[in-house]
Amino acid sequence: MTSPIPAPGEPLPHYVSTAPFDPYSVEVMTEEQVRVNQASQLRLMWWKFKRHKLALASGIFLAILYVMILFCEFLAPYNLHTRNVDFIYTPPQPVHFFHDGAFVGPFVYGRTMTLDMDTLKRNYADNPADVEPIRFFCRGDSYRFWGLFETNLHLACPAEGGELFLLGTDRLGRDVLSRIIYGARISLTIGLLGITVSFVLGIVIGGLAGYHGGVFDLIVQRLIEVLQSIPSIPLWLSLAAIMPATWSPILIYLGITVILGLLDWTGLARAVRSKLLALREEDYVLAAQLMGARSSRIIGRHLVPGFMSHLIATATISIPGMILGETALSFLGLGLRPPITSWGILLTEAKSVSVIAFYPWLLFPTIPVILVILAFNFLGDGLRDAADPYK
Repeated sequence: MTSPIPAPGEPLPHYVSTAPFDPYSVEVMTEEQVRVNQASQLRLMWWKFKRHKLALASGIFLAILYVMILFCEFLAPYNLHTRNVDFIYTPPQPVHFFHDGAFVGPFVYGRTMTLDMDTLKRNYADNPADVEPIRFFCRGDSYRFWGLFETNLHLACPAEGGELFLLGTDRLGRDVLSRIIYGARISLTIGLLGITVSFVLGIVIGGLAGYHGGVFDLIVQRLIEVLQSIPSIPLWLSLAAIMPATWSPILIYLGITVILGLLDWTGLARAVRSKLLALREEDYVLAAQLMGARSSRIIGRHLVPGFMSHLIATATISIPGMILGETALSFLGLGLRPPITSWGILLTEAKSVSVIAFYPWLLFPTIPVILVILAFNFLGDGLRDAADPYK
C-alpha cells in the first residue's frame, strides 16, 4: 500500500525516531585503532622510529657513548699522560679467564721484552707463570675529575705491580685504550658544538632569505654558491692556519668548532630557504602579519616548527661530517694540538707506513670513528622516516 501523495503546497511528512542514538554504534573501532587515533604526533613518530631496529640500536649506542664521555677519567685504566717507559710499542694484551684449567677471572699474563739488535724492534712475549688479575673499582693513577677535584678511582686497573694494555701502547708507552676514551670527549662534543653553530647560521640566514626574498636572498644565494664551489680541505687548511700558534688548547678547540660550523651552514640555509618560500604564502602567516607580529617571531614560532623534524634528521646526518672534519684537520697537524687529545690526534701516530706495518694497533682509533659515523647515519635515516609517520 503506497502512502498518499501530498497535495500541492502541503508539507512532506517527517518521521523522527525517539530511540536513543549511539554514534559509536555506526563504526566500532578496536582498541588498537582507538589508541592510534588518539595518539599525538610525537608518539606516532616514536612508534615508527622503534620499528627501525638499526636506527634504534644506533641511538642507544650513541646515547651510551655520550654518557661515557662524562666519566672518561673513571673509565680509563690510566691517566691520559701516564707513560710506561718499559713498555713502549707494546701490542695488545689478550684477556684470559682460565689458567691451567681453573677459572681465575679476567686476567692478563705478564710480559717480558727483548730487543732485536738487527731491526731495533722491541719484541714482547707473554709469561704464562705471571698471572695478573684485572682489578675493578680500584685505586690507580690520580686525576682531576672535570678539573674539579682530585681522585684515583678507576673502573678497571692492572694488578698490583702489573700492567694492563688491552689495546697496546704508543711510542711513549701511553695506553692506547685510555687515550681513545679521553679522545672521545673532544671528538664527540666538537660535532655537537659545531652543528649548533651551523644550525644558528643556517636557520637565521636561510630563514631571512626565504621569508623576505629580494636583494638579501640574491646576495645569500651567491655567497652560498661561492662557499660551496671552494674545495673543502684547502678551505679548512687556510682557516685553520689563521689561528695563532700562541693560542691555548681551549681556544684552538673553540676555533676549530667555529670553523666547522662556518663551513657547514650553507646546505641547511638552502633547505630552510626553500621551505620558507613555500610556507610564507600560507594563510596563518598572513594572519600573523596582520596582527603585527615581527619577522623573527613569524619565522621562529610559526614557520620553523613546521619542519623541525626535517631539521633534526639533518642534524644527525651533519654531525658525522663535523667529526670527520676535526679528525682530518688534527691528522694533518692543523687542528687540535696536545695536550688536548682527540681521535684525529691519535691517528697522527700512524702516519708512517713503517709504523703501520710494525705497530698496527695504532690504527685502533679509526674503529670508534667508523662506528660513530655509521651510527649517526643510521640514526638520521630512522629519524627521517619517522618524521612523516603517516607514510
